[in-house]
Amino acid sequence: MIRTPLRPLARVLKARESGENPATIEAENKRRRHDEMHDRAKNRAEGRLLVLGAVFFLAFSAIGLQMGAMASSEAEEPRAIASGNPIIGQRADIVDRNGRILATNFDTYALYAQPQQLVDPEGAAARLAEIFPELDAERLVKDLTGSRKFVWIRRQISPEQMQAVHDIGEPGLLFGPREMRLYPNGPVASHVLGGASFGREGVDSAEVIGVAGVERQFDQYLRDPANEGSPLELSIDLTVQAAAERVLQGGMMLMNAKGAAAILMDVRTGEVISMVSLPDFDPNSRPLPLTTGSQSDSPLFNRAVQGVYELGSTFKIFAISQAMELGLVGANTMIDTKGPLTWGRFRISDFHNYGPQLSTTDVIVKSSNIGTARIAQEIGADRQKEFLTSLGFLEATKIELSEAPSGRPLSPKQWSEISTMTISYGHGLSASPLHLAAAYAAIANGGTRVEPTILKSNQLQQGPRVLSPDVAAEAVSMMRQVVVRGTASFGEVPGYEVAGKTGTADKPMPTGGYYEDKVIATFAATFPASAPRYVLVVTLDEPVETSGTEPRRTAGWTAVPVGAEMIRRIAPLLGMRPQVDMADLTGVTLTSN
Repeated sequence: MIRTPLRPLARVLKARESGENPATIEAENKRRRHDEMHDRAKNRAEGRLLVLGAVFFLAFSAIGLQMGAMASSEAEEPRAIASGNPIIGQRADIVDRNGRILATNFDTYALYAQPQQLVDPEGAAARLAEIFPELDAERLVKDLTGSRKFVWIRRQISPEQMQAVHDIGEPGLLFGPREMRLYPNGPVASHVLGGASFGREGVDSAEVIGVAGVERQFDQYLRDPANEGSPLELSIDLTVQAAAERVLQGGMMLMNAKGAAAILMDVRTGEVISMVSLPDFDPNSRPLPLTTGSQSDSPLFNRAVQGVYELGSTFKIFAISQAMELGLVGANTMIDTKGPLTWGRFRISDFHNYGPQLSTTDVIVKSSNIGTARIAQEIGADRQKEFLTSLGFLEATKIELSEAPSGRPLSPKQWSEISTMTISYGHGLSASPLHLAAAYAAIANGGTRVEPTILKSNQLQQGPRVLSPDVAAEAVSMMRQVVVRGTASFGEVPGYEVAGKTGTADKPMPTGGYYEDKVIATFAATFPASAPRYVLVVTLDEPVETSGTEPRRTAGWTAVPVGAEMIRRIAPLLGMRPQVDMADLTGVTLTSN
């Protein structure tokens, strides 16, 4: 900046020439310089104030926004940051095919103690023993008075128990938040759901892990935060499941059976609408596995999936269907039924003497072992094994249950001719009721294999073809005759055209051989026969019907009535309207009041 001199020579000389005082020039220039300095100082001050004001404005705005956010959020207790991976407790719900809750979460608390903070450890232990009678009072005193710094008392407590602990007034008794698994329907669908338990636990949370059933099978999905809490949708219908369990429980008691299983399956989609295994359990308080005896006697054992049984004459329809598919017999082909049928040291007999011949249809209707065995001889071992493999009888089912791999069928190591004959009528090969349901579904749906699924699908399965549509339809027609005039006559349910087949198999002993007075009774059915939609399999373990003068154990007297009652109860729940034959209205006159 060029500064103006206070006494510019030119102006001073000019002023002297004109007689003016040069000092006035100096005074004027000083005034101007001072004014300029004042203006610059003022501008700097104003700029600084402006910047400072802007800074204060931004700071107070940020504080105001943060306070507003805190005011609008829910209050939350501060938590200490722990090292390591966080424990994720949130678990997605499980719902039935209609969105009804089967398993959900429930907020509760765990109780723990910090003994060094207890005022009266002995008194606290005594009070806790009163609140929780299952606790060992002596052990509790030892834990609370010892050198331990942390003691778990209860993994979960009720609100009433929490209040009672509060009333003790001990600062060393503390509560940790918990999310526990709740099954609001109790034992309903217990074997499907399985149950859950606590995994890793901390003071602030605990992870909930599946221990059986779909809870274990889909554990990762149910715990994955990426699913944003989307529920797991099962194929189970809660209403149908509850009705099926009630009927099967009553039938099991009426028939004096030690156990039972029932499966209802959609023949087109493979969806399992209902799966029942008795005895059952409440997954809210899942019992411990048996430590003695057979695990098959435990209520945790899923008879529908894990139970591997010889299923008796329900297998006969497979031999007949394969023979018709191969062109070996037709529905009216006459089969030699003279007996007994001898093969080496083995003798095959029928329950009754059905004469020298029966038609193929009557072999099924009257359930002739001899007739079925002779047809199986025509099929041969290799072709029989191949056909049963195509139906899924030689491998575990692929249903989405953690127990499914353990339900692997038992087949002979050497598939001999006698094995072929006995397997044709359900002896010598053991499979689960679920295997049987899937195989019957393949016949009922027109001849295509379906894989059973516990997940909601509503999509038709396009499985491999195992039978032609004509043969499958003929097989269903034969099974319809079994209900109309055969061994399953008690299975008739007016309006629903039940078709099915009975099966009564001697129960094997653990040491080898068979019991003389213990059987596995099974009824496999499809309905309606004119357009099959569902397959139902009912299996009773050691049933005895005692209403007559002699005990009766056959499936026709035990499993069939239970299956019929189940269809009668659940068919309306499935939205199926009974087909009622209209009576002859000739001569009837309509009137009005």
